[in-house]
Amino acid sequence: MPKACSSSSARPALRRNQACLACRKRKLKCDASRPHCGTCVKQWQALISVPPPVGYAHPPEPQCSYDPIEGLAIAPDVDPTEKIRILEEQICTSANHSTLIGLFLSKSLSPTQKPAQPNTPADLGLRVPTGALSSARVHMSSGSPDSQGRSFSGSPDLSAASQPPSMAEMDMLLNGWDVDLPRRDVLNHYVDVYFRCDPCSTHVLHRPSFLASLDLHPRDPSFPHSAILHAICASASRWVSNDTVTLPDGTRQDKFAERHVRKTREYIDKTMATGQDIFQVLQACLLLSWYFYQEGRWVEVWIFAGFQARVAVPLRLNYPGTFSAQSSNAPGGYLPPPRDFRDLEARRRTWWMTVMFDRIVSMGGWVHSIDQRDIGTEFPVRLIDFEADSGIASNPQDLASKEVFIRHPPEYTDSFLLFLKSVMLFGMVTDYNTRSSLRAPAPPSKNQNPFHMHGFQELDKLVCLDFLDSFPQAFRHMGLTGDAGVLDTDLYMARIAPHAAAITLHNPYINFSDPSSVSTARCVTATREILRACYKLSETSLETTRLHPFVTIVWYLAAVVQIQLCKYFIEIGDVARESTVWGEINALRFAMLTYGSRSPIGTRQEKLLQGLMTEIVRMTSQPQPLEVGVPLYPFSHASAFSKEATSQDLVCAPLPGAQSFEVPSSMVPPMMPTLPTHSAAADNWARHAVMSPSLAHATATNMHQHPTALSVSSYPRGY
Repeated sequence: MPKACSSSSARPALRRNQACLACRKRKLKCDASRPHCGTCVKQWQALISVPPPVGYAHPPEPQCSYDPIEGLAIAPDVDPTEKIRILEEQICTSANHSTLIGLFLSKSLSPTQKPAQPNTPADLGLRVPTGALSSARVHMSSGSPDSQGRSFSGSPDLSAASQPPSMAEMDMLLNGWDVDLPRRDVLNHYVDVYFRCDPCSTHVLHRPSFLASLDLHPRDPSFPHSAILHAICASASRWVSNDTVTLPDGTRQDKFAERHVRKTREYIDKTMATGQDIFQVLQACLLLSWYFYQEGRWVEVWIFAGFQARVAVPLRLNYPGTFSAQSSNAPGGYLPPPRDFRDLEARRRTWWMTVMFDRIVSMGGWVHSIDQRDIGTEFPVRLIDFEADSGIASNPQDLASKEVFIRHPPEYTDSFLLFLKSVMLFGMVTDYNTRSSLRAPAPPSKNQNPFHMHGFQELDKLVCLDFLDSFPQAFRHMGLTGDAGVLDTDLYMARIAPHAAAITLHNPYINFSDPSSVSTARCVTATREILRACYKLSETSLETTRLHPFVTIVWYLAAVVQIQLCKYFIEIGDVARESTVWGEINALRFAMLTYGSRSPIGTRQEKLLQGLMTEIVRMTSQPQPLEVGVPLYPFSHASAFSKEATSQDLVCAPLPGAQSFEVPSSMVPPMMPTLPTHSAAADNWARHAVMSPSLAHATATNMHQHPTALSVSSYPRGY
C-alpha cells in the first residue's frame, strides 16, 4: 500500500531564487517565510541557546535576507535588462519624477527665493535614473547657484536671465549639464560680465571662440571645461552678486562665490591625482588665483602661484613654441604640439599669465618660482590678432632678445604687452634686492651709495628712465581716453608700475638729510607721478574698479614714501608742507578704501598703511591728520574713516627695506656725477611736494571705486 504524502511535500514548490540567501547557500529547504524563514529561525534559536564565547555577541535576530527585488516574479522568458529598461521608463514618466522636476524648476525660476528648508527633497541629493540617460544626475541642492539672485547697482540686469528655461534646455540638463553651474542663460550673463569687468585673467581665454562654445551641447568636446566656468562664476561674483557680507577685517564673504571656488578646487584636486584635462584645469587655476589675489587671501595666493608654476614647467610651456620634442612621448607627460595658431597663442598667454602672477605675488621680497633665465617662450601677439585668429607670425621678442625692454615693434605691441614688460622689469628689481641681501653681511644702509654696487646703475637707468621713455607715441597717455569711455587698465598700470619699481629699488637708501641723494629724488619723483595718475583718473567718469588689483600695491608704495616725508617735515617743524603731505597720504588711503568697497585687498592695504602711520599720527600737531584732504563724496567722513577703521590695535609693518624712520646724522658720500639728480638740496625735493597737484583738487574730486589688489602684511618681506 503506498505511503501517504507528507504535509511538506504538499507545499507548493518555490519559484527560482525565491528562497532566502542563507538557505540557498547551504542548500537547505526553505519555506520563504517573511521576514525570517523557518530554517533560519531554528538555526538562530539553536545558536542563542548556548552562551556566547568571551568577546562575542549573538545576533539579535535570525540572519535571513532575500534578493533585493522582493515579490517580483522573474520568469525564465523575461530578459532582466529589458525589465530594467521598462522600470526606468516607468520612473521617468511617474508623477513622482514630475514633482521632482517641478521642484527643480521652481527653484531655478525664482532668483530671489531663499534656500530650501532642511529635510526637503532639495536637500537630499536625489538622483533620478533615466533610460537612455542613466548616467545623468539631477542633484537638488538647497545652495545651488540658481537659487540666488544676482544683481548689483551699475551692473548688467539679470531680468533677462530670469526667464523660464526652454524644453531644450531641460533636455540638456538631463543630458549632462553640470547641475552645479547656473542655468545656461544665467551662466552666459556671468561670462559676459567677467569679460567686460574683470581686469586680470581675461587675456588667457580666446573670447570669440569661448563665447561661441557656450552654445554647444554640454557633452560636446569643445564645450568649456566646468572648472573654467566655475572659476569665471567666482570671479564675476564681485560684479553681480548682492549676497555679500564684508567683515570688519576687510574679508568679503559671498556664498555664491565660495560655492564655485570649492567646485573649482575639486577639479584641481582631481587633476593633481589623475592628470586629466591638465591644461584646461591649469587655466582654471589661473583664474582662481587672480580671484584669491583680489580677495587678499595670501596663503592661497602663494600656494597657487607655486602650484601652477610647477604644473606649467612639465608641460614645456617655457620652451619656444610651448613645445619640446625632447621626451615628449613620456607616459602621461607633456602636451602634444599645438594644433593651430589659436592653441599656440592660448598656451603662450597661459604661460605668461603664470609668470606675471608669480612676479606680482613675489614683490614682497620672495624668491620667484620661475627664474627669468629659464623662460624661452616668445612674448604673446597683440590681443586684437589673437581674437581675430589672424595667424600672424610669432612675436620675435622674448626675454633673451636684445634691448627687449626699450624696443617695442609696433605690430607686436599693445597695452597688455607693455604691462607684461613692466611687471617683468619689476621682477628684475625683486631679483636684485633679494640676491643682494641674501649673502650681504648687513642690511642696506642709508649711508650707503647704491650706485657703487654691481649692476645697480644699469638697473636704475632702465627702470627710472629708459623704459618709460621708450614707449611708442600711441601709448604715451594714461589710458584714460579710450573709445566709448573705456578705461585701458593695462596701459594705466604699464605707466605707473615702473614708478613703484623705482621706489622698491631706492627706498632702502632714502636719506632726507642728504641734499644730493639720488635715491631720495627718485622716490619722491616716482611718488609724484603715481599721485598725478591717481588725480587724473579721479577727474574722469571712468570706473576705477576696473583697474588691475596691483594698483593698490602701487598706491601703498607711494604712501610709504609720503609717510617718511611727513615724518621729516614734522621733525623740522614745517607745518605747511606737513599738512600738504598729510592730504596726499589720505588721498591714497581713500583710493584704497574705495577700491576696497569692491575688492577686500584695498581695505587690507589701507589698514596695513595705518600701521605704518602710527608714529607720525602720534608726533603730528595736526588736530585731525587722518581727515586732511578727505573727499566729501561718495562717503562722509564718518563712514570713510570711522573710529574702528583708525583703531590703534593694528600691527605696525616695517617699511620696504628699512627698519625704522630714523635718519642718520652723517651724510652719505656724494652721488655719481654722471647720474642726473632731480634736486640739489632737501629743500628742492621738499618743494616738489608743495608744487604737486593741489590737495584741494583731490578734495573736490569724486574718487570712484577701485578694484582690489594683493594685500601684503609687510612690504617687501611678504604677506
